[in-house]
Amino acid sequence: MRRAERLIRIVQALREAAPGAVTAHELGHKFEVSERTIYRDIAHLIGSGAPIDGEAGVGYVLRPGFDLPPLTFSYEQLDALALGARLVKATGDKDLAAAAAEALAKIERALPDTHRQRLRSTPLFASFLDETVRPEAFGPVRNAIANKRKLRVVYKSLSDELSKRVIRPLALTCFGRVWLLSAWCELRQDFRHFRTDRIERLTVLAESFEDEPGKRFEDMRDAA
Repeated sequence: MRRAERLIRIVQALREAAPGAVTAHELGHKFEVSERTIYRDIAHLIGSGAPIDGEAGVGYVLRPGFDLPPLTFSYEQLDALALGARLVKATGDKDLAAAAAEALAKIERALPDTHRQRLRSTPLFASFLDETVRPEAFGPVRNAIANKRKLRVVYKSLSDELSKRVIRPLALTCFGRVWLLSAWCELRQDFRHFRTDRIERLTVLAESFEDEPGKRFEDMRDAA
């Protein structure tokens, strides 16, 4: 890890530890460097104006109100951003793909040259061969989840049986080449999962729904 990156992470570690003090030993273990290196890094940060209080052998705290300049990303964070955007492009709908590209462009414009090049050249990619991961229903379902609107669906099971249901859409999850819609099914009065590529017809209803205990995504996740 380069020193500049370690300095940023030390400040972040002190912020996350507030209001408690963090020792040089703990920081050294976290960043895999010696305590002496941490002492030098802390001295450099204090000399650069970081409001850090403390002393060797006792620990260090970051006074409230201090923040790093915006968009100070480590190389690993840039790799994660690039891969995330590529995953969205590979598995999401066109609107999400465009939004991811626009977000990366905004971030890129604010980065220094070395970090901009890293973001552009990240050797991490995402590719899916099965185009059914991007069904036409994806966009309307995503918006229905955000706006808490009920859906009426005609669904074809894996045995090719059709059923009509009114559901409360809760979440979309990508499993390899398949998107699953998790929902509260009003027909079954229970949680159900639907493959979005097997939704034959979908209607977004005018009826909305509120979060109710026992019918929320958190409840489904806790029951799993």
